Amino acid sequence: MSDREHLVLEWLNTVLPAAPDRMAPASSDASFRRYFRVWHDGQTRIVMDAPPDKEDCRPFVAIGQAMRGLGLNVPEILAGDLDRGLLLLTDLGNRQYLAELDAGSVSGLYADALAALARLQTGGDPGSPLLPPYDSVLLLREMELFRDWFLGRLLGLALRVDEQQTLDQTFALLADNALEQPRVWVHRDYHSRNLMVTDPANPGVLDFQDAVVGAVTYDLVSLLRDCYIAWPREQVERWVLDYRARLRALGMSGLDDAGQFLRWFDLMGVQRHLKAIGIFARLNLRDGKTGYLRDIPRTLGYVLEVAGRYAELADVRELLRARRVDRWEPMP
Repeated sequence: MSDREHLVLEWLNTVLPAAPDRMAPASSDASFRRYFRVWHDGQTRIVMDAPPDKEDCRPFVAIGQAMRGLGLNVPEILAGDLDRGLLLLTDLGNRQYLAELDAGSVSGLYADALAALARLQTGGDPGSPLLPPYDSVLLLREMELFRDWFLGRLLGLALRVDEQQTLDQTFALLADNALEQPRVWVHRDYHSRNLMVTDPANPGVLDFQDAVVGAVTYDLVSLLRDCYIAWPREQVERWVLDYRARLRALGMSGLDDAGQFLRWFDLMGVQRHLKAIGIFARLNLRDGKTGYLRDIPRTLGYVLEVAGRYAELADVRELLRARRVDRWEPMP
């Protein structure tokens, strides 16, 4: 048992009426946080273990409280020691969207997820000081992960000056696309591994501590062009346009042009997917989490498919094809 696990057990003995009956790993994520499920008095609870030298629990606490106020089903905080990076949370269960999604369930599960997303986007005040802005600095820094960790470190490519310029121009275009959209609260990881099937109040929403104020299509892309599961383009676009209609009916302005909304969605997806590919490469190389490599081909496929439909992305698509990046697969 690690020192942190000893610390968790010692802390639980101080916040629970009696020692827990059992504790087991619940999940880990792409950060330094770990989660444990605790059995006590016939119930389960979740402990978040976030080493304070690597993670800060305070945004999780503040943003979670705000999202609960908007009607989202996020974990309730039962006890906490922020200085030591420990939180005791209600348990939203272990029925992850990713494991439950199939052709028969997707319509109902996504209907619930999109209704919750609309509550977040129409209820959250974009002028609130609670959330930082998803500004050009952050958007560009995220895309640099693709250049650095995927193309450079994982693939070992040394790009020519003209190829670097192509990436620069593409990144600027994608950042501008995000910044011209209506501003809303953005969960930032609203996908099938962070949504739990719950009854009632589906879905349960996790991993929201990195929320920002940003583009209206960002979370929509996270859900509908998920890095971990894919759906036919025609179905995705129907969901996108139906969601636009929902937001308009709820009073959101700036969404008059359906074609523009689809373009925002498509290009926002390229930004997110370039970032995700870079993160997956970094998780492999820096953190030894090799499983994320399996998600790169699907995520890269989104980039190439969208780039094939937009003239302004033709150069970056040609770069990826000329360097044979489009054919990359992880080693078995």
